[in-house]
Amino acid sequence: MSCKSCATGGCGTQRGASDGQKTATTGCGSGGCSTGGCNKLNSFDWLSDIAMPGLKYDVVEVKFKGGRKEYYRNVHQLDLTTGDYVVVEMQSGFHIGAVSLQGELVRIQVKKRGVKINDDTKVIHRIATPKDLERHDQSILRDLPALYRSREIIRELKLNMKLSDVEFQSDNTKATFYYSSEERVDFRELIKMLASEFKARIEMRQISLRQEAGRLGGIGSCGRELCCSTWLTDFKNIATSAARYQNLSLNPAKLSGQCGRLKCCLNYELDTYMDALRDIPTIEKPLETQKGRAYLQKTDIFRKLMWFGYGTESTWYPLPIERVLEIAELNKKGVVPESFDVLTPIGEKESPTAAALNSDLQKLDAKYATRSAKKKKKKSKGAGDKVLKPAPNGKAQ
Repeated sequence: MSCKSCATGGCGTQRGASDGQKTATTGCGSGGCSTGGCNKLNSFDWLSDIAMPGLKYDVVEVKFKGGRKEYYRNVHQLDLTTGDYVVVEMQSGFHIGAVSLQGELVRIQVKKRGVKINDDTKVIHRIATPKDLERHDQSILRDLPALYRSREIIRELKLNMKLSDVEFQSDNTKATFYYSSEERVDFRELIKMLASEFKARIEMRQISLRQEAGRLGGIGSCGRELCCSTWLTDFKNIATSAARYQNLSLNPAKLSGQCGRLKCCLNYELDTYMDALRDIPTIEKPLETQKGRAYLQKTDIFRKLMWFGYGTESTWYPLPIERVLEIAELNKKGVVPESFDVLTPIGEKESPTAAALNSDLQKLDAKYATRSAKKKKKKSKGAGDKVLKPAPNGKAQ
């Protein structure tokens, strides 16, 4: 995890301590990470082992505290390696940073960011010596006490601003104060007090809330380190429509990051959702069926299903997009289908023909005619089988 007490913002290397001592770990100082640094906004040089034709690009990317990166010319043709500490030129004095990228990848980064490289571009003086690094460490130790003292002065002056970080230049001639505020701040009196307090040239630099979260770092709701403090370098505009397109709950507590703004990750899958939404129809009014009006409850974008529910019921019915379009087209024509499954209206069902009715009557007549014939035959058979018995006096009865 990135740490605000990191020496350089995370260079991913280890530098040697004074002679006779063990190597000192950069970063948070815990030594628990395999690289020795917090890996904040690191860039992997995938062309480092490839020999490029022609002269080597003489512009080097140097990283400072908080992940801040700037470009310097290597006019002295120093043999640099990624992670080396170098003394670079500043507007007033010098500063120490770590080489984060060099070679052809720097040319690509310069072109991507629109940085103009000319004779006015600052240069690298030399590789930092142990004495330079010791002086640099002493300037870093001033950052945290200066931050606490500056906040006390701000409270005394009753200024509406939030001071988030302080960075002293390696030669202790300049101090940069990073703050955020929602309104214009008159800090002329503040600069006078800070200059007399720390005996250095003061620069006030206003940063956005996203940049502040990137400098401080932290853990997001996903359980990973903040994107702005690890790899994200540019902050794009994020609108609430991004959450609507992805069918996310419009809950500010869930959609906001640690900076208080909408999460940057809302834009990561937005293009995929926009492509999938091209096939989803827009339902402006409920669907009409004989059972009632069905209202759209939710949409499964990737499965192409739309869930509808009647106003008097709590049950939702999934419908494919094709069926929804068919019902909507029937409603436009004034036709109300029987249900979601049966699209034929009740009044338009096929009625039985007269021939079918006559055939049914003939079957019934034939059925009852055979029954009556059987009954008559049984009666006649019973009368013919009767035998006359003689009477006692010889007369037939």
